[in-house]
Amino acid sequence: MQADYVIVGAGSAGCAMAYRLSEAGKSVLVIEHGGTDAGPLIQMPAALSYPMNMRLYDWGYKSQPEPHLGGRRLVCPRGKVIGGSSSINGMVYVRGHAGDYDHWAESGADGWSYADVLPYFKRMETWHESGQGGDPDWRGNGGPLHISRGPRNNPLHAAFVEAGRQAGYPVTDDYNGEQQEGFGPMEMTVYKGRRWSAANAYLKPALKRPNCTLIKGLARKVVLENGRAVGVEIERGGKVEVIRANSEVILAASSLNSPKLLMLSGIGPAAHLAEHGIEVVADRKGVGQNLQDHLEVYMQVASKQPITLYKYWNLFGKGMIGAQWLFTKKGLGASNQFESAAFIRSRPGISYPDIQYHFLPIAVRYDGQAAAEGHGFQAHVGPMRSPSRGAITLASKDPKAAPNIFFNYMSTEQDWEDFRACIRLTREIFAQEAFAPYVKHEIQPGADLQSDAEIDSFIREHAESAYHPCGTCKMGRADDPMAVVDSECRVIGVEGLRVADSSIFPRITNGNLNGPSIMTGEKASDHILGRRLPSSNAAPWFHPEWENAQR
Repeated sequence: MQADYVIVGAGSAGCAMAYRLSEAGKSVLVIEHGGTDAGPLIQMPAALSYPMNMRLYDWGYKSQPEPHLGGRRLVCPRGKVIGGSSSINGMVYVRGHAGDYDHWAESGADGWSYADVLPYFKRMETWHESGQGGDPDWRGNGGPLHISRGPRNNPLHAAFVEAGRQAGYPVTDDYNGEQQEGFGPMEMTVYKGRRWSAANAYLKPALKRPNCTLIKGLARKVVLENGRAVGVEIERGGKVEVIRANSEVILAASSLNSPKLLMLSGIGPAAHLAEHGIEVVADRKGVGQNLQDHLEVYMQVASKQPITLYKYWNLFGKGMIGAQWLFTKKGLGASNQFESAAFIRSRPGISYPDIQYHFLPIAVRYDGQAAAEGHGFQAHVGPMRSPSRGAITLASKDPKAAPNIFFNYMSTEQDWEDFRACIRLTREIFAQEAFAPYVKHEIQPGADLQSDAEIDSFIREHAESAYHPCGTCKMGRADDPMAVVDSECRVIGVEGLRVADSSIFPRITNGNLNGPSIMTGEKASDHILGRRLPSSNAAPWFHPEWENAQR
């Protein structure tokens, strides 16, 4: 088995690269440990809490005990299925803020400023909302990835946006367009009522070409000869074999598994590799370091009116929604229910938003457990740019062993200040006139938790990952000792090997990471093919008073 390019991981970035490289006439082999994404639990948007909690589709990882969160081990779902995490995620589509990518470029990822990445976001999208306000000039209309919005029929969605306006925040028609900051509609990767994962958008069309093949197997390590990657050792059907790459090997195995594979292959911090008896091929101390994530809490409010999705929270209701979706691909089953959103700044002096809201017209946990209160609604809220950094390390040199995942959440005083601001600013939004007909009382944290110490205790017990791990194979300049790949995604110090997935992000972007991960695959493909789209000269919006005003 051999091809020009061997891609490890059929996730968000891997699928995009398989599509673009095969489109350009290259032969491509994609290695994926997981199986098919067929079936309603993945394809039905409203069923999103199921695949995320199924070992069939999820690697089942957990963090190490987190010392600043009371020693809790947080779940860390990653997709083990074609489409990767885009097949088990919440389908929320956020590009990130222009300031995120400009920061990447300033920190050494040359050619990845917002002007450089915007053309790739436009190339990958087909945007379905041009009649609904928003920014058609900033959006794509011919790409494989379909982006839509929910119907926002529930009056609570409008109440959330109006409450933001009443509190003095901007309203934005399109947070993925010129202006991210403000309250407005949320976007999702849903098309014709189905989850539009990277598998549906990119991989399945690519596999129809004769030069693209999918192999089911567990990647064990990259095979290196004389400092050059020549293939990937995989295990399938109980046998170990090598898949040869004529041109390059590309790791797109996630921010947890890409650094693990590099280390198993002898690329990483020399002392750590030596502990596990792995021969060092390239001493790159940044491999596995710089781990970042978004942490959030669910602010839940009991509803005065029985208008929330709780009325469907029973076997009959779920059965009705499921049946309608199966036969028509319409109704509540066709939305992830995240239909209103906001991005705001926590304090003056911050140039672009550092808090994100997902609004949901039901009080429920991510794992599908409803609040005991019955009718309610909630906002997921958390800071976007935590200064805390964690690491991925090897637990063992056995390729089947999970890596050690340590986020080191909430390890700085700034984390706590930012999170307290999130909770207090959210309470202020829920206290606006727009919510008066609906707010009964605060379920969680609960109105009696007011002091810093009480709020901190709530965060320690209840903060959850938003499942946005990234940063563990940082992109940067060759003279940066912590950089793992250069700005063309080539692993520094090894020939014929690239990494292209969320692990290469120098710093986490605003919002959900599926969009930026797919963009990374799109842009990496052009680096591999020796071409690039011309930069954009669009000027994104920053609040004119950001230095002196919080809103």
